[in-house]
Amino acid sequence: MKAYELLFFVAPTLEEEARAKVMARIENVITEGNGTIDNHEDWGKRKLAYEINKLTEGDYILINFHANPDHIAELDRILRINDSVERHMIVCRTDRD
Repeated sequence: MKAYELLFFVAPTLEEEARAKVMARIENVITEGNGTIDNHEDWGKRKLAYEINKLTEGDYILINFHANPDHIAELDRILRINDSVERHMIVCRTDRD
């Protein structure tokens, strides 16, 4: 398994319950592929460099996890179709393998 880092943000107006559902779905996708979540950090609200979907701020979350490379495509697909996630980025961390 390789180490990965997922950074995504949701709208700051999103309710806590909806945000928890997004986190639960991401965690389920990672664990269904026999992956493990090392930690997750709530970065809170940050100002965006430019406006995205009429938003000037985003509520950021960083997740560090280990997973098989073939399950990353499924995680990416789930994040793309989730309307609550405005933007996301998955990076392979070779320094943490």
